[in-house]
Amino acid sequence: MEATVLIVDDEPAIRDMVCIALESAGFNSMQAENAADAHTLIIDEDPDVVLLDWMMPGTSGLELLRRLRRDEITAQIPVIMLTAKAEEDNLVQGLDSGAADYITKPFSPRELIARIRALIRRTQPTTGTEPIKVDQLVYDPVSHHVSIGEKAISMGPTEFRLLGFFLTHQDRVYSRDQILDHVWGGNVYIDERTVDVHIRRLRKALAVADHDRFIQTVRGAGYRFSQKLVGE
Repeated sequence: MEATVLIVDDEPAIRDMVCIALESAGFNSMQAENAADAHTLIIDEDPDVVLLDWMMPGTSGLELLRRLRRDEITAQIPVIMLTAKAEEDNLVQGLDSGAADYITKPFSPRELIARIRALIRRTQPTTGTEPIKVDQLVYDPVSHHVSIGEKAISMGPTEFRLLGFFLTHQDRVYSRDQILDHVWGGNVYIDERTVDVHIRRLRKALAVADHDRFIQTVRGAGYRFSQKLVGE
């Protein structure tokens, strides 16, 4: 069954254009013109992906995104921000607030569909894999659960996938481009700065008992997950 995508934008022309592109690509679609309607649909219908406009009258898309991330029921729903704001500060602010991806207007329908498909692929849970344990960290890809000691660790779907990649590729340094290819998919353009934002969020989630030390920055090369010290 095809995924359902909720389009949240106060401009009817954009909603209709995106809706046509989605349905042509085989997706189910829903529309909302403001944050309040969108939140109701998200709670009631549980869409697979939300396309969320940043600038809307009343409650902004960014405020809605933060509300979704604060609520356990909606915290894991993948969100792509749609916006005319292309500045780096806006990119970082959107990703820091919990967006899984970010696409600036104007955008091509083909690129948008590719981004949605890539997002769905990387947020689908991995199956048939045994839990991975490093120190007190336990990563279970089947139950989509991460814990450190007795404490359950909350993280977004992108951070979960990024952690899974690192745990299955320990002690090797990966550039930002390589991480993008492995975690986001090689056919989708995403700014390299996106990697830095999600690395920062993953480190924050793993800060319990100093487990963030395993996510290491290798100057001039990229990142690695290792129990060794950088330079060893």
